[in-house]
Amino acid sequence: MEFETLKLVIEGNVATVTLNRPEVRNAFNETTIAELARAFEGLGRSDMVRAIVLAANGAAFCAGADLHWMKKMAGYTHAENQADALQLAQMLRTIYMCPKPVVAKVQGDCYAGGMGLVAACDIILAAEDVQFCLSEVRLGLIPATISPYVIKAMGEQAARRYFISAERFSAREALRIGFAHEVVEASALDAKTAEVLKALTGNSPHAVAQAKILVREIAGQPVDDALLEHTAERIAQIRASEQGREGVQAFLDKRKPGWLMG
Repeated sequence: MEFETLKLVIEGNVATVTLNRPEVRNAFNETTIAELARAFEGLGRSDMVRAIVLAANGAAFCAGADLHWMKKMAGYTHAENQADALQLAQMLRTIYMCPKPVVAKVQGDCYAGGMGLVAACDIILAAEDVQFCLSEVRLGLIPATISPYVIKAMGEQAARRYFISAERFSAREALRIGFAHEVVEASALDAKTAEVLKALTGNSPHAVAQAKILVREIAGQPVDDALLEHTAERIAQIRASEQGREGVQAFLDKRKPGWLMG
């Protein structure tokens, strides 16, 4: 796949998608949105890829929307704004629904829509000097399209504050409120990412994809009889699956499972 605003590298069974517009602090425009959707759709279907890293080139991870794109949007009709926003919303959903585990490797400041990109990922790793900011209300806007993912990631109470205050907050604060999973020194970010990838790629690809679906389906559901039936059915299905049978047998035989062979 060829890209104008991204760089895609596949090494072994790990794909790294890198935002590659450092001259504008990796702010995204309609091209970036379309390319991210295309990249994650393709990688999600690839049998070769078992994990994806979303990274960025330069001093900032993502500054949100590109200024030139915003100027263009200022002249849009309501219908054009609706269609444009829907493209962003669909791209974020593509990342969120990707069957492969997605790790956000946040090396620099992450603002506005950039926080939506990160929140759509499964695992968020950040350098300790990163600053986050949901800056939309400073411009008279709201973080609408990114809100489903950001609220899931940081929780409603934290979102109440940062959606309406537009305060910058540190990586340590992101860790405290649950937005980031781990915060490390900038020099240790590559090593931490490699450590997480090693764990992810050692697991059953089928089980990982199903585990992602499980979280989406179960979160927030009442623990009633219907949920018990559903979860019992899900474990019954995975036990009978090819990788489920192979994983258990490999454990009993004290050998590596088939997905780690070859």
